[in-house]
Amino acid sequence: MQLQLKDALAGAITRLTAADVPSPRMNAELLLMFTLDCDRAYFFAHPERELTADEIARYDHALAQRSRGVPAQYITGHQEFWGMDLIVTPAVLIPRPETEHVIEAVLDLVGRAPLRQAQGKLLPASPLHIADVGTGSGCIALALAKELPQSQILATDISPSALEVARANAARHRLESRIEFRESDLLAGSPDNTFDFIVSNPPYVGDSEADTVQLEVRKFEPHDAVFAGPTGTEVIARLIPQAHATLKPGGWLLLEVSGTIAEKVMGMLQHWEEVSAKSDLQSIPRVIQARKQKTN
Repeated sequence: MQLQLKDALAGAITRLTAADVPSPRMNAELLLMFTLDCDRAYFFAHPERELTADEIARYDHALAQRSRGVPAQYITGHQEFWGMDLIVTPAVLIPRPETEHVIEAVLDLVGRAPLRQAQGKLLPASPLHIADVGTGSGCIALALAKELPQSQILATDISPSALEVARANAARHRLESRIEFRESDLLAGSPDNTFDFIVSNPPYVGDSEADTVQLEVRKFEPHDAVFAGPTGTEVIARLIPQAHATLKPGGWLLLEVSGTIAEKVMGMLQHWEEVSAKSDLQSIPRVIQARKQKTN
């Protein structure tokens, strides 16, 4: 069977459109780039290039998976976050652009601290101790390690499979010496007054909100990384007192949340200082930040 690249792409777009896949052209191109190991420019330069039988079979398999709802990131095994190409598997939540607001918020707060010049970069006057709770793919820990080269980072997750992915990502980006990965339930086992920052993208969807979550998220992404319990605040409610105990006086807690629970989470931080919410590009409260009292 002979099939030219342009015809394969056109057929894939039609197929994904019929399956109600969002952004069918983008998905068709992404999966073809994955199949051929090429970039988008290659399509325009070689529209009459004939696919081999093996390429046709692999493209068909990828399209079949996407048509039944499997996220493209799980098919290709990759997702970009903070300018880094990360490995993703069904063991971890797919990193999303909204989570980059957590990184931005940390860097904004670091900017308040005394800074020193080192190798052309402005760095905190003393190394920062940071915990990333529920690290998943490791995206937050890796981004902070990249931006804050003097930081010491602990990345925890309750899932051994997720930690395998996170460790692989750290190794790919040569950051494994900067991050300690630990299997634990939230911050269990961490000493008091240890961290300058605790950051987390915890499960924050309530069971009652399940119908509002994209079908492919409900079906294919790890349930325990998405759903927290009946209200969506159950994991956060356990994390807040642990964070208060393990933060240094004056340290910061930053949580990614949804707009539906943001106000409730801020109410749970009434004994903290400088509690505020940062919104995403759609003006939805996305990051809650709060500071532990400077003196115990």
